[in-house]
Amino acid sequence: MTRLPVRKTYKLFIGGAFPRSESGRTYEAEGANVARASRKDVREAVKAARAALPKWAGMTAYNRGQVLYRLAEMLEARRLEFASFCSGEEEVDRAIDRLVWYAGWCDKLAQVVGAANPVAGPYFNFTIPEPTGVVGIVAPAEPPLLGLVSRLAPVLVGGNVAVLLASETHPLAAVELAEALATSDVPGGVANILTGQTAELAPWLASHMDVNALDLPQSDAELEQAAAENVKRIHRGGADVQSPWEITAFLELKTVWHPVGV
Repeated sequence: MTRLPVRKTYKLFIGGAFPRSESGRTYEAEGANVARASRKDVREAVKAARAALPKWAGMTAYNRGQVLYRLAEMLEARRLEFASFCSGEEEVDRAIDRLVWYAGWCDKLAQVVGAANPVAGPYFNFTIPEPTGVVGIVAPAEPPLLGLVSRLAPVLVGGNVAVLLASETHPLAAVELAEALATSDVPGGVANILTGQTAELAPWLASHMDVNALDLPQSDAELEQAAAENVKRIHRGGADVQSPWEITAFLELKTVWHPVGV
């Protein structure tokens, strides 16, 4: 008797769990039925991200680096499987190396972008980087895996949390990355991944009043206008960019004064 294989049900990733879209909708992409998220799913993902922010931002920078390195280990363990959801093994290797590279920046960032400022008086004056908060990411369409990692990693390094809209045409790499996130040490809600139609979901993410910043693959006047309603920070990140300044795009710099000798 011929056995029928069990086909994977591709779901959303919200708050560390894998729910179906509340609408029950799916769409076909890359030969599979993928969950089609709704406006309510966007709201739930933002809510989960906001709840996860204090814990993630409150971790030591060294600990965040360990967690991101663990995520790279999870990708390495499933290297061949991930290769089938993107352009091949070379893209997977670059994505893994990029995660390791960004993980190494976690405990070095404050020394690079922070400062001890000279002042005319008996005070210490320090500039300290802090996370912006909840960042909405519209993932680039390609490359499927490397593009995701290139946009998500710098957001997480600085202590931010993310709601990521996966590529509409190539969503399976994002769903597989969600499984790696779920089985690594990344706390639930730190990274939330939604699949569906970008034109439907992106405006709700851009206009959500509890999202602090927006990462877009290209200029989009409609989304930027919606983001301006609560003065969101907007960054247009590249699909294959590796730079510490991608991290600083989602940081706030706080200046602290303290009397000398107290």
